[in-house]
Amino acid sequence: MSEQSENHLPENGATPTEWLTMPDLVEVLGEPLGRVRRLIDEHYLIGSRRSGVFAVPSVFIVDGHPLSSLRGTVIALQDAGFTDDEVVDWLLADEDTLGRSPIAALLAGHKSEVRRIARTLA
Repeated sequence: MSEQSENHLPENGATPTEWLTMPDLVEVLGEPLGRVRRLIDEHYLIGSRRSGVFAVPSVFIVDGHPLSSLRGTVIALQDAGFTDDEVVDWLLADEDTLGRSPIAALLAGHKSEVRRIARTLA
């Protein structure tokens, strides 16, 4: 798997994460490219093109599948007017009201708390 350069990391002090390109996603998810594109189009995964190549933070994938609580959170943030880059940045950055990053809270099973905060950001 290819790790993207540091200039691909969010600019808000977020914890560095490995970024997966489309070929990496096909491999990690065990799905054909068309299915991976559908997962992105349907907001099960979200990524960034900041480095010129579309990539998804590896932390958004758990046990070979998109994190189940990610989709609703992404949709809530997009409904609040966030761009894809802003969604990724917010998920990876420390959030004072959570005491950790939103993605860490989602991984720990605190979906309702994360989405409650996301809805207040509009």
